[in-house]
Amino acid sequence: MPSFPREELDAMVEHWLEENRRCEEAGDWRPLADLYTEDATYGWNVGPKQDFMAVGRDEIRDIALGQEMGGLDGWIYPYQSILVDERKGEVVGFWKQIADAKRPDGTPYEVLGIGGSWFRYAGNRQWSWQRDWFDLGNVTAVFVEMMKADVLSDGMKRRLDRAASREPIPGYYRRGESPVPIW
Repeated sequence: MPSFPREELDAMVEHWLEENRRCEEAGDWRPLADLYTEDATYGWNVGPKQDFMAVGRDEIRDIALGQEMGGLDGWIYPYQSILVDERKGEVVGFWKQIADAKRPDGTPYEVLGIGGSWFRYAGNRQWSWQRDWFDLGNVTAVFVEMMKADVLSDGMKRRLDRAASREPIPGYYRRGESPVPIW
């Protein structure tokens, strides 16, 4: 893995954060795909038997940032801490997941636990690799709470219906069958 000047990595992180804020405001994360190399990979684990992997900028745009973020318009993902390793060209960011819907007491629905992204920088203001992690139990708990309170967006309802349909969902693989290693 090549090393990069710390200033370049810090500038990329600031650029990434700004673009994230723009996409959150627009409710469309697909423009972030331009911050990945053509052959980048982006994946996450969803349990002991299933992984998600988008391979290439088009799948990152259409599946990871389009399909998978569908229904999460209005949600924000504020980064809490970012660690940069210029020797390896890697960045780790810890974020929260906060819905725009509010509980009766006025507090937002928020996924508890820890969430984050691990990036590998390729130069030229682009990532070549990203792996996310999140607490699936807490994600499920907040979605169930929102479902019971009838505050899920129509997009989130469609997303959950698709997940429950048992139809194959692009990008999801049985453990070990992903086109590239998850980690």
